[in-house]
Amino acid sequence: MIVIEILFAALFCYLALATVYLLVIAIAGRFGKLPVYRMRDLKKKIAVIIPSYKEDHIIVDTAMQAASHDYPRERFSVIVAADKLQPATVAALRAIPVRVIELDVNMKSRSVNAAMSSIINEDFEIAMILDADNIMAPGCLEKINDAFQSGCLAMQCHRTAKNQHTPVALLDAMSEEININLFRRGPAVLGISAAPIGSGMAFATGLLREIFSLEHILNNPGEDREIDIQLMKKRIPMQFIDGAYVYDEKVASAAVFEKQRVRWLEAQVHHLKRFFQDDMKDCPKTAVYWNKLYQNILLPRLLFIMLFGVLFLGLLVQWLTGLRIFTPDPLWWLVLMITYAATLFISIPKRFYNSKTLKAILQVPLLMISMVKAMLKMKSNRKEFLHTEKTFMNDEQIGK
Repeated sequence: MIVIEILFAALFCYLALATVYLLVIAIAGRFGKLPVYRMRDLKKKIAVIIPSYKEDHIIVDTAMQAASHDYPRERFSVIVAADKLQPATVAALRAIPVRVIELDVNMKSRSVNAAMSSIINEDFEIAMILDADNIMAPGCLEKINDAFQSGCLAMQCHRTAKNQHTPVALLDAMSEEININLFRRGPAVLGISAAPIGSGMAFATGLLREIFSLEHILNNPGEDREIDIQLMKKRIPMQFIDGAYVYDEKVASAAVFEKQRVRWLEAQVHHLKRFFQDDMKDCPKTAVYWNKLYQNILLPRLLFIMLFGVLFLGLLVQWLTGLRIFTPDPLWWLVLMITYAATLFISIPKRFYNSKTLKAILQVPLLMISMVKAMLKMKSNRKEFLHTEKTFMNDEQIGK
């Protein structure tokens, strides 16, 4: 019995620390202020890089929209890293026209590296990375240009959903906004560096080329977390540009959700291990370091909710039977659950508070099952990029 009490006490301490940590960041993100970036007369030259792996059905539209972005045409170029695209797709891309680099590398990080190598002798000052389904909102590159001229070297734009046409897509869109508040906006407000997402990111060109030439990232399916580590080692903060929107396709089904979460879980485990590898010994032990380490220790949100659900059922059993199961007192567990729920409510934008979201929440148990299945499919030594299929979204499906 004493052992059980110790285990429950340890679990409570872990969950309490995590919940307080998230609550502080949630409040900072919701009520704190960030710089507002605008248009400047001086326009830096920007390379917009779009890695595309077998995404023939969507990449042409993405490239067309990127090429027609409202930044001076002579000051930016769109470069598509075409990994296993069909010849007809490549021809259509070149007719837009955008630059195309044909590849057979099976890894997003290698595609970006190849794109960066192709512009090594050109005068691009900023490099922007988009996914093959990403659409930049008007003014996005203008804000990046202003941030760069204000001294930023690494920038994460506000990635947001472009589709909410199924309950799963709606929940994924809401999850994206929670992540924006907890891991991008909040940390940026507190000065402890936003976390990169993997797309909608911009960097000083030399910095990005240096990072994507490292062996640690070239064989890494979770390149965004490795970017985070390399920036931390260099003491370069990732800024968050709240007003620079990049529309991103959200997963529309439980099957795709499961595949995506396999990749995310593997990346989290891999990068938790990275903190204890030899090249990290000399990494500055700053507040950013400890914050990034702690973020990798946190359970994914859906697992948090599942765990709290199981604990709540345990509290009901204790109340109905009179058995003493929990340590500390059940009231403290209830306070902890309510506080965790508050971090989520604070982080969810007001537009999601409607009956459509309430109906979508009924899909959460299905996604919990998918999350458990994703955990069972994890591999510790995966080298290939686990591709999440994209779907071309028409105007009726896009919900901005």
